[in-house]
Amino acid sequence: MKKTSLHIELGKEGEKFAKQFLENNEYTVLVTNWRFRHKEIDIICKHENMLVFIEVKTRTNDFFQKPYDAVEIKKQKLLIDAAEAFVIEYNDFNEIRFDIISIVYNNSQVKSIEHIKEAFLPQIND
Repeated sequence: MKKTSLHIELGKEGEKFAKQFLENNEYTVLVTNWRFRHKEIDIICKHENMLVFIEVKTRTNDFFQKPYDAVEIKKQKLLIDAAEAFVIEYNDFNEIRFDIISIVYNNSQVKSIEHIKEAFLPQIND
């Protein structure tokens, strides 16, 4: 199997675990893998009265970098753009939040899962 295929499969596994983690913590998952043009939001969910946009990062180890560190400014901007499009289409929420779920998954098991709430804020005047 190609490296790219393994990377995609790892990401899908991570998203599956993230979705289960969220549901176990009283989040209602509304949409997974929501696309706007070339941008994608991994998970969009509701928690209490908050609309939460979640980026899932999965790695096989965190020796050199924590998975959440891979969500750089460029990726944040793409997520914010996609979230703006989602909110225009589904405007039932007054508050939004951007979270990251960071997963280390190896040998068919989750080694760690970390939910970073309010991982970043939309930039005004950008």
